[in-house]
Amino acid sequence: MFKRKIENAIIEYFKSKRETILVIDGARQVGKTFIIRHLSKKHFKNYLEINLKDDYNGEKIFSNIRTTRDFYIQVSSYENSILNDFDDTIIFLDEIQVYPHLLTMLKALNQDKKYTYIVSGSLLGITLKHTFIPMGSINELKMYPMDFEEFLWANNVGQEAINYLKECFDNLTQINESVHETFLKRFKEYLICGGMPDAVKEFVNEKNINKMRNVQQQTYLYYSDDCSQYDEEHKLHIRRIYEMMPSYMENKVKRLQINKIEEKEKERTEKYSEDFEYLIHSGIAQCVKAVSNPIFPLIESSSKNLMKLYFNDVGLLTNILFKNNVRAILDNDYGINLGSVYETVCATELISHGHELFYFDSKKIGEVDFLINDYDNLSILPIEIKSGKDQNNFRAIPKLIDENGNYKMKKGIVFGNKNILKKEGNLIILPVYLIMFV
Repeated sequence: MFKRKIENAIIEYFKSKRETILVIDGARQVGKTFIIRHLSKKHFKNYLEINLKDDYNGEKIFSNIRTTRDFYIQVSSYENSILNDFDDTIIFLDEIQVYPHLLTMLKALNQDKKYTYIVSGSLLGITLKHTFIPMGSINELKMYPMDFEEFLWANNVGQEAINYLKECFDNLTQINESVHETFLKRFKEYLICGGMPDAVKEFVNEKNINKMRNVQQQTYLYYSDDCSQYDEEHKLHIRRIYEMMPSYMENKVKRLQINKIEEKEKERTEKYSEDFEYLIHSGIAQCVKAVSNPIFPLIESSSKNLMKLYFNDVGLLTNILFKNNVRAILDNDYGINLGSVYETVCATELISHGHELFYFDSKKIGEVDFLINDYDNLSILPIEIKSGKDQNNFRAIPKLIDENGNYKMKKGIVFGNKNILKKEGNLIILPVYLIMFV
């Protein structure tokens, strides 16, 4: 199995007093069920897994449960159930979003200390947003596709090499050229493969691009089909927005253009608020909000009406753009614009590390790809991503970090393909794969 960073948090929860129930939220195909099943069986003597979506589509034995007593009766009668007590029995409730009433029952179940529970769901983020959950009943963890460092682990890249890069990142010391070439190649392979575990398995273990692309295509279709739970109007809007994402990411203006959704002028963003909410809270799209004034904290000037949406996995995007022609990325063909691909991978990398993303664009200053809050300095960190050979083609960041300017940001970072690690005033230039350390 592939090593995942979320393992440490799950194990820490298992070893704790478990005063809340751990809820793992994430999009389909990111590896939630596998990692929960593996670790639960490893740390508990008795393990019971209940797929509530299967129950919802079948016998519906959990549909009318409203008390903990009824829940225990149904669980104890569940096929192959071996149950004992809180310390040696764990019950995994998978796809719990189909039964929101069970979410409201989690606090009572946990207070009984009869069994240990762990909960997951593919569209759980949406259900949690619209369901009353008693305070102190759950501990929610977000799970994402494998980030670049996890991809390196899957490719058996040694921790010593990764630690060496971290030292270079921290100290801005030059990376050995052969090491740089190796990691840049791995980064480009990650652009092709992405971080869906099944796709990574086909790429790493089988070296089969066709099978890898089939996994990505199937995942894309899963995400498109998931919106079928909505009424006809919202279903069509969600699919249309999701299908539009690759095309407008290739435009000079990458933000979502509302009037293109139904090809109607003067449409209001509010009309599609539920559709955006679905794509974002389901985890299948990553949102980057515009800010009108880039000052700390960024949320105070963020816009609800202007946003960029990125795929949650770069492999899904490169499958749509290039299919099996991986040379377009690996050969560094400068005739191919990889801007949207590089932005997508960097967006998902930063979000998976806990950053909320924003961007800034003005005629006077220019556009910055990403802004994140720098809580250590109570400032803003602007980040620019360059996919081509010209890493010096930027104009906005120097204005934002100018000590004599209006914003006085402590530093800014430009990531690119070249083996350059240096600081010029407040501007830091780095190889793009080092974004895994931000």
